[in-house]
Amino acid sequence: MKIIDRIALILVIVGALNWGVVGLFSFDCVAFLFGGQTAAISRVIYTLVGIAGLWCITLLFRDMDRE
Repeated sequence: MKIIDRIALILVIVGALNWGVVGLFSFDCVAFLFGGQTAAISRVIYTLVGIAGLWCITLLFRDMDRE
């Protein structure tokens, strides 16, 4: 597995855990840690998680025999 795949997967897991906490407890960890949902760093993190999610879609369509 390439390093970019691992980074993307980690970001997607972090995003999924954050959404799980939002759903269960109405608490946004990213917003709490980085100054609210509209803070620049929070928006960057949300964007990176979204891009990572798109990247992980490619994992579904790769040929497993190549690796």
